[in-house]
Amino acid sequence: PHRTELYEDPPLGCWPIVYSPDYNITFMGLEKLHPFDAGKWGKVINFLKEEKLIADDLIVQAREATDEDLLVVHTRRYLNKLKWSFVVATITEIPPVAFLPNFVVQRKVLKPLRTQTGGTIMAGKLAVDRGWAINVGGGFHHCSSDKGGGFCAYADITLAIKFLFERVQGVSRATIIDLDAHQGNGHERDFMDDPRVYIMDAYNRYIYPGDGFAKRAIKRKVELEWGTEDAEYLQKVQTHVEGALNEFKPDIVVYNAGTDILDGDPLGGLAISPQGIVKRDEVVFRAARSRGVPVLMVTSGGYQKRTARIIADSILNLHGLGLLGRERPACALGSPSLDQMVRDSAKDFSNLS
Repeated sequence: PHRTELYEDPPLGCWPIVYSPDYNITFMGLEKLHPFDAGKWGKVINFLKEEKLIADDLIVQAREATDEDLLVVHTRRYLNKLKWSFVVATITEIPPVAFLPNFVVQRKVLKPLRTQTGGTIMAGKLAVDRGWAINVGGGFHHCSSDKGGGFCAYADITLAIKFLFERVQGVSRATIIDLDAHQGNGHERDFMDDPRVYIMDAYNRYIYPGDGFAKRAIKRKVELEWGTEDAEYLQKVQTHVEGALNEFKPDIVVYNAGTDILDGDPLGGLAISPQGIVKRDEVVFRAARSRGVPVLMVTSGGYQKRTARIIADSILNLHGLGLLGRERPACALGSPSLDQMVRDSAKDFSNLS
């Protein structure tokens, strides 16, 4: 396999939380034409800083995925298509993008998405090393090797898993738990006939993408009705996450934690409260960590202004419950004994296993 910058080890004292200011999409107000809050990733980080959970030098800086990285999954033909602004406009659902010169589209739209994709790939290795990792972006679950859509231009979930299979000793089975409001048809198409990947997907059955072919790849399909509320939702998630992890023993869980299940989301059509979302994430982390399975979480869809606060609250909750490991990294504090801390977190993880 080719050498990739994405798998270089970050400083030991850092949290396995991956982010870059390059994630945020901002240009000439065009991002306002999509219901997406195109700065939500930076807002999550700012809330976590305000709560003193993290500082800039305590998180892992995401790097942009290169063409060579992307070709681990994507066809050259697909990557070439992204050199046409109208193709990118269709995928991102921002029509005016069609009229921009492609170099602007590459820099202002695709580079942020490539950086988030690099972040997911990096978080895959971090999760295996540390027991968990969160990419504050990513989760582009409608993109497959040769087709983008639904704001998803790169198949970061497929990429992270393929990288792990090809480059990390001892990772040969993966479970995707996709709890975004939409069906994750991208990774489903990519792993259609791959017995190493088990997919659980819970989604509103009536909305985009309604991809009947891709549904054949789902091992645990939880089709939700319009307006599903907390009690029913959390009961289904709990039952099926436990069932999925009992049925297939993975080496990694990739958790697509979309917040578009939030009540009032213009696209999701479900009615889950902020507390319900925090609880849902807790259920997934508890189930994986109690079995000693590393978790990689990506933030995926979520289209309201209050979404960033909820994602931050969820991460704070996971930390408060000890589901992320016991203590804060000490790398910013001059770290008297970094190796001790690393030993502690390794111990934490083996206690959970």
